[in-house]
Amino acid sequence: MSFLQSRRLGFFAGGVAVLFVLLALLRMVFFVGFSGVEAQQNPEAVWASIGVGLRFDMRLALLLMLPIAVLLLLPQLRTRFAAGVRRAIRGYVAVLFPLLILIYIFDFGHFAYLGVRLNASAFRFAADAQISTDMIWQTYPVVWITLGWCATVAVSLAAMFWLERVTLDRPLPPVTRRSAWAGGAALTVVVLLGLLGRYTNINIENPVPLRWSDAFASGDSQIGALGLNPVLFLYDTWHVEEDTFDAQVLADHYPAVSRYFGIVASAAEPNFERRVGVQPHRLSTDTSPGAAPGTSPGKAVRPPNVIFIMLESLGASAVGAYGNPLNPTPNLDQLATQSWFFKHFYVPVTGTAKTVWASITGIPDVTRQETASRNPFIIRQHTLINDLAGYEKLYMVGGSAGWANINGLIMQSIDNVTLYEEGYWKSQNADVWGISDLNLFKESDEILRALPADKPFFAYIQTAGNHRPFTIPEDNDGFEISNLSLEEVQEFGSRSVEQYNAVRLLDFNIGRFLEMAKAGGYYDNTIFVLYGDHNTRISQLPHMPPAFEQLGLESNHVPMMIFAPGLLAPREFDEAVGLADLLPTVAGLLGIEYTTRTMGRDLQQPAPEGERVVPVVLREGTFPLIGAVTKDFLVQMNHDGSAPSMHDLASPQPLENVADQHPEEYQRLLTLARGLYETSRFMLYDNVRQ
Repeated sequence: MSFLQSRRLGFFAGGVAVLFVLLALLRMVFFVGFSGVEAQQNPEAVWASIGVGLRFDMRLALLLMLPIAVLLLLPQLRTRFAAGVRRAIRGYVAVLFPLLILIYIFDFGHFAYLGVRLNASAFRFAADAQISTDMIWQTYPVVWITLGWCATVAVSLAAMFWLERVTLDRPLPPVTRRSAWAGGAALTVVVLLGLLGRYTNINIENPVPLRWSDAFASGDSQIGALGLNPVLFLYDTWHVEEDTFDAQVLADHYPAVSRYFGIVASAAEPNFERRVGVQPHRLSTDTSPGAAPGTSPGKAVRPPNVIFIMLESLGASAVGAYGNPLNPTPNLDQLATQSWFFKHFYVPVTGTAKTVWASITGIPDVTRQETASRNPFIIRQHTLINDLAGYEKLYMVGGSAGWANINGLIMQSIDNVTLYEEGYWKSQNADVWGISDLNLFKESDEILRALPADKPFFAYIQTAGNHRPFTIPEDNDGFEISNLSLEEVQEFGSRSVEQYNAVRLLDFNIGRFLEMAKAGGYYDNTIFVLYGDHNTRISQLPHMPPAFEQLGLESNHVPMMIFAPGLLAPREFDEAVGLADLLPTVAGLLGIEYTTRTMGRDLQQPAPEGERVVPVVLREGTFPLIGAVTKDFLVQMNHDGSAPSMHDLASPQPLENVADQHPEEYQRLLTLARGLYETSRFMLYDNVRQ
């Protein structure tokens, strides 16, 4: 243990401690003096948020000391230029502390002025520097703030310079090489844990670091502000894409898009808000003897439950009901004959996080960098889930919901939701994605059975097993691995036998969950909504029209079924349908009245544009390829409207541009493709809850 006597270790640990104490004190100043939050209003949530904030403070303290650690750990530099290294450390510290404390002062003022922590949007005030400066001078006690800043900087620098003298000026202690290596390894582990910000329930295969969204676990934005670190939050928001939407393009397409939503375009700024009343096709809830399931009004009894099941990486091409001849999905195939079955269902953008976003908000996540859930300015969205009055609301995921800040979307947008994720489950993790789907269904079933019998619930179950590494758990309730060869599975889309068996296991688990629901007593009075989040990489698709593979639509084309055994008769939908339409359709079935300003529409209402049109993004990135798809055609173009083309989805030569052959349909889809894309970008910001 002689490494504990190391001068460099002492200075590094002491520097981290000085920074952490300073940051913790500043956090308490914010809590007491600026937050407006009283600890007694929700003590558990308040102190949990502050605890998250302290972990952010430790991360920042470690990050700020890392440059000093590098200087101290380079032996040749330290030996030959010892005096220069010491001067560099003092210079770094002399710049660091004044700047750090100044950022906190701006943060306090920013929150006092706008009610939000300091973020990259504050730089907009620089455009009117003179006005902003005058406002600060006339609003705040600048002289006293400056004196306080100088005093805090002086005390902090005095502590750091004293620490430097008492540690680095000590005589060189005897440290054995073995002890030095052991100490270095231990210090590395401690630093990595500090940077990770999590100390329990760490998935070694997929260690999700602490994120700003963890501060908002309570769903209360004021309490959540207690958990943010202004320096780290400023950095995080710096990378949020600056462009929102093209106002001119939005205005040009406003009349056509308004007709798409069945509203009258006004001469004012674009406004897509509309009130949707109780629909005549609402479900009957008459459960008296002899009452048949249907969609006519009936006796008012307990409303149906709703369960959304997101099927990870499951494309339509992998499902037997959509033409796969290898029989990989017998349970889903049977459900297709008993459900509302959607032949042409598309997610607007590929990616799990973007599908979760669109399914909850009703808006395609058309952000060009990363995901909308990573943007703290728009994370708090309106959702129709909150219109399910009297419903218990639950979200279940086998792994961490911190990935892509999805937990922020869930907790900030869905009122009174209970989030079950990694760390709650009794089962052991199966792989990087958390517990197995089967155990997720089993433990979710236990939760649902324990809910009050007289109260309906909305549950969102997010599967993850059909994803690399395609783990087949040992405890799988008798699931048998297929012995098909690699050549056989590759012939119809799968890239490996493991991938093919993962699809089969997902289907098997769906069958097991429905058996659990029957045994649990909630099967007959539940609307099950099952859909894929996106397709995964495929080899070839001889069983699908060539357009899906050659035009890239196979990534967006996924299975979708609405299964309500005691409530809905089987039905097949032949028109194109989009992910954003799910919640409005469920709301229509439940007879719920709501206000919306998003992209989704009730599928049982006639489409104002004629044949239904679904907006899609076929290629993501800085210069996305966008489109509008129907059951027969795809019009695609660059995001700026250049290079448009029209394609026949049933043609053996789908790459051929058929715009000249269908001029009216081409013009209709051309306008909607560009208009709906720009409207989606607008809605991401227009739908934010205040």
